[in-house]
Amino acid sequence: MSAPDPAAALRARLAAIPIFRTLHLRLEAAADGAASLTAPYVRGYDGIFESFHGGLLMTLADTCACVAILTRIGADAVITTTDMNIRFLAACRSDATAEARVIKIGRTLCPVAVDLRDAAGALVAVAQVTYMRLPLRPAAE
Repeated sequence: MSAPDPAAALRARLAAIPIFRTLHLRLEAAADGAASLTAPYVRGYDGIFESFHGGLLMTLADTCACVAILTRIGADAVITTTDMNIRFLAACRSDATAEARVIKIGRTLCPVAVDLRDAAGALVAVAQVTYMRLPLRPAAE
């Protein structure tokens, strides 16, 4: 019997996350504590400055951090955001790509650093996200 494919398990987990589908996020890369996701720019998501809404950039950073952690602890892990901060550096008027790298996989907490860039590669925001590891949920009966 062959071992389960971790990449396929991760893709299946992401496909089941509603916000991933709603925002049409694209998984660019994911391996060994790092991940890259792209969110397409949609003018309907603009904030007050006619650019990518900051709250959606935070969502992109949060989701990318989650993916980076799952590459290390498994796609079936149960984790939740405990806190995050973001510093906006420039307006984003194009697709946005988040690049996350795990700082540490702890027994309970997992901090992650995230850079967000526009389509030209300019740094538009930096974030730090911390996730908490939770016990696996019991299987549904």
